[in-house]
Amino acid sequence: MSSPNFEILRNMNTFSEAMFNRIVGFQEKDHPAWQAQASFDERIRDLPLHALIFSNPDRDPQRHGPTVAHFYPLRHEMHKISRYLKQLGPRPSVVDAHARNGFAGSLLAREGVPLVGLRDPAAKPNQIADFYDAACYEIREVGLIAVDFPVDAVISNWMPSGSDDTAAIARLKPKLVVYIYTEHRDPQTLARQTGVDGAFGERLPGDYRLIDEWQVRREADLLHEVWPDLTRSIAETRYVRIYATRNFDKPTVQSEISIYDWERELQVAEVALQAKAALKARGFPV
Repeated sequence: MSSPNFEILRNMNTFSEAMFNRIVGFQEKDHPAWQAQASFDERIRDLPLHALIFSNPDRDPQRHGPTVAHFYPLRHEMHKISRYLKQLGPRPSVVDAHARNGFAGSLLAREGVPLVGLRDPAAKPNQIADFYDAACYEIREVGLIAVDFPVDAVISNWMPSGSDDTAAIARLKPKLVVYIYTEHRDPQTLARQTGVDGAFGERLPGDYRLIDEWQVRREADLLHEVWPDLTRSIAETRYVRIYATRNFDKPTVQSEISIYDWERELQVAEVALQAKAALKARGFPV
């Protein structure tokens, strides 16, 4: 256990107590995330990872989508995507095609590229209906079909299950398309959690090509394996694909950028899982 990789676990008890307090505070709606009048900085400060994996216990799924977001965004991803967008010019026109409450889109906009988020009035709202940074992110209560202004880039973030907006996005002739999705299927209905098979890719016009892609893996029971009192969760892989109609320089992520508060809990959970695996490999019961 003396490996430097495990240094983050030295104050595990203190860390865990503070984390559980954050989770309970969020569930009891004492966290500023629930306060629409608070600044975005206040609302995301100490936001627990748990709230980005699970919805709040009082959410009515018949009336509301997820409490905050469908997934936990990572700072290095937002930074990398923004650096692609900035190659489009000093103030590119960027549309967030599936804005919902604006949370994920705002994190990207805060990297220095303002976004216009499109929110389908017919869609179920997130439990926290508005969660965006008005200083750099604008919500419009319209769908893709209503866009009548020039668009340089489109972010397709967690396209609704069963939908294929490839053609509607291609109509706007963006120079860059960022597609964020999962291939996970409902075990009962086999319906995809996002979009449809084959969205984008070959369905885009011939002048588009895939210029970058990566994936983020969330292990099964990520939190439960470390903190058994927390709920089990399925494994999930999130994919990011970037398509473009022209050449872009492949950006590198600055090593000194800060991370989001929920990523600190993610780091501890992932390192703790590695530590457990290392102990099991050495024959220790854990």
